[in-house]
This record gives sequence, C-alpha cells and structure tokens, in this order.
Amino acid sequence: MNEQNTFGIPNNAVITIAGTVGVGKSTMTSALANRLQFKTSLEKVDGNPYLDKFYKDFERWSFHLQVYFLAERFKEQKRIFEYGGGFVQDRSIYEDTGIFAKMHYDKGTMTPTDYETYKNLFDAMVMTPYFPHPDLLIYLEGSFEDVLSRLHARGRQMEQDTPVEYWKEMYERYENWINNFNTCPVMRININDYDLLGGDESIDPILERIGHSIQTSRKLIRSS
Repeated sequence: MNEQNTFGIPNNAVITIAGTVGVGKSTMTSALANRLQFKTSLEKVDGNPYLDKFYKDFERWSFHLQVYFLAERFKEQKRIFEYGGGFVQDRSIYEDTGIFAKMHYDKGTMTPTDYETYKNLFDAMVMTPYFPHPDLLIYLEGSFEDVLSRLHARGRQMEQDTPVEYWKEMYERYENWINNFNTCPVMRININDYDLLGGDESIDPILERIGHSIQTSRKLIRSS
C-alpha cells in the first residue's frame, strides 16, 4: 500500500495542472509541490526552437511546434512514471491536441494533412492503455478578464504582441475542452478562490480536496 501524507495524497501521485495561458499554472504547480514535497515538472518555454517563429507565422510553424511539444511532453511523462511518481506537472499533454492543434486546424493555419498526421501520432502515443495517465487533472478557471489581466502582468513580449482575439478564442476553447474531457479524473478550481501569496494555510483546503478526489478515484478503480 502506498504511503500517504496528512492530506490523504499518495506519495506516488501524479497531479497535472491545466488551464489557459496566463491562468497561473506554474504558480499553482510550485505551491502544491512545495507543500507536498513533490517534484515539479514545469513547461519548458526557453530553448524551444519554434516558439518565437510560431508567434510570427502561425501557418508556417504550427505543425512543427505541436510535434515538438508532443515529443517533449511524452518524454517527460515517461520520466515521471519511471521515477515512481510524486510529481506536480505544469500543463497536460492532452491540451495540445484538444485545443492548440485543433484551433489551428479550424482556423486554417494548420493544413488538414498536417492535422491528421499530428492527431494520428498523438492517438498512437497517448490514447492507449500503455500510456500512464495522471491521478488527477486540476483545471484552473476564472473570468476572461481575470485571465487576460494575469497574462499582461507577466509581460512576455511575444504574448503582448498577440491580438486579444486570439486569447479570447483560446479561453473559449479551453472551456469547451474541459467540459468534454474524461480521460482522467478532473478537479476544477477558480483562481479567485485562493491566494497563493497568503501563506501555506491558503493552499491547505485545495490539498484536502485533492486528497479526497484521488482516494475516491483510486477506490473506484480498485472496485471496477
């Protein structure tokens, strides 16, 4: 039987944080990991050879960027489970196909052939019984105005130069995606319901919810 902490969260658990750009995934990832003494798996932005090019020319680089992300996230997911869990992960592998690739396909900035190739690759790698899914996906949500305010506050130039309409469409696609997502257990948290700068106590209610959710889902798996 796996050891648990005081919140009932198994020490080998894998928790993934999802949500639209700028919603605070990295901050939540670090806060949970610090409190649980888990390791973090942070999204790697620096060193991405396609990201700057992509923001300047979606049509030219969308397929390249998505394949790059898929490969990097797949390798990272494999590393996490080979290590034995005990991780909080910034962004899920599922968002790439469910939101980003589909958005560019729908808008015509990824060709039908490229989208079909990417989708087939994703399904073969991820949507199989052999791929280790996280114990819990935490979805951070809030109003579009709150998300846009946080996006502007962090001040990444390539994001500042991107039209607001792009972020609005992404926000709406995230909402639609999470409402139909059922690949692993989901817990939704509103970004206005906590203050991660307020000390350890502010995150304890979240940890208690996480523990209850993981215990419930693992019992269901054992009884099925």
